[in-house]
Amino acid sequence: MDILDVKDIAQGMRGQAEHCLRNDAPVTASIIIAQLALMDGTTACGEKIARWTGKPLEDAMPLRLTGGLHYLYLSGKEPRLADIYEGRINDQDKIDQLIGAVVADHDMDLLPWFDSPPQTNEAGRSASFMAGLLWLSGRIGSRFELLELGASAGVNTMMARYHYDLNGILVGSEDSPMRIKPDWRGPPPPMAPVDIVKSSGCDQNPIDLTDDETARRLKGYIWPEMPARFERMEAAIALAKLDPPHVVKADGADWVEDQLTHPQENGVARVLMHSIVWQYLPPEAKDRITVAMERAGKNATPDKPLAWISLETNRKTFSHELIIRYWPGGAEPALLGRAHAHGAWVEWIET
Repeated sequence: MDILDVKDIAQGMRGQAEHCLRNDAPVTASIIIAQLALMDGTTACGEKIARWTGKPLEDAMPLRLTGGLHYLYLSGKEPRLADIYEGRINDQDKIDQLIGAVVADHDMDLLPWFDSPPQTNEAGRSASFMAGLLWLSGRIGSRFELLELGASAGVNTMMARYHYDLNGILVGSEDSPMRIKPDWRGPPPPMAPVDIVKSSGCDQNPIDLTDDETARRLKGYIWPEMPARFERMEAAIALAKLDPPHVVKADGADWVEDQLTHPQENGVARVLMHSIVWQYLPPEAKDRITVAMERAGKNATPDKPLAWISLETNRKTFSHELIIRYWPGGAEPALLGRAHAHGAWVEWIET
């Protein structure tokens, strides 16, 4: 069964809530369940949910309003939500009532949050990307040019400036304010040199991390049970204010096709990477990107290799899988590991 293909609104929302519970986010799960009650009410947000024409899980529809509600709390506009976020209310009926009241009072302000999927910008996912680069280093060389698809605010585009502890394998800048140390499961990744010489990204709606109001909106998408994610976001904001990531506004397929035509430096591997992005792309865009990468892969050489790192949702298991392809020599997808949705843990299965 393709879990992300579920069209039934209630089933999809309950599936999203179950996913939150599996990822240690019971408060977020309870707020998603509370949205089910909105469908029987008179708010515009409730009607939007009830009449959703897409696939709720694939579109991450329940997390859109969840982000808007959290933003209201973080911005000081809705202090009533503190009772839920701080655990003083955990009875689902009471949560339903409070969410219903808050949505009714902020209906028109919350409605635009349905217009686009969550922009999670989770630096914890860079742990999987770095592990992938360590693995690639011994196969196609240690110098990399990174191209991030769906980069949003560019939190992962800045991954070269972070410090990593991957089960004792230390990589990156020792003095970085961004410290990434996931709970590591399985053997460590290989110890190898990694030199990221250039990185850039694209997004249909890039976000400026240096703008305080924009950054607050991003924090709204962070699940409130996860203080480590807030710490990582603060570190990313601080780094962006020193030197913003290079993220351009562009259609993903157009951008990938264009980037693959640019001259490539000898001895530098070009790497396309993305995390929890693929499900939001239309089929035509996925096909174009795949064709462009495979075509470019046929022309790749040992001096100018190409790789594709994805950390995306398995549509049958709802787990997040680290998969790599590279050219020349590794065109078949290799499953290297699985990871928590926000990088809390990494399960390395490649030895």
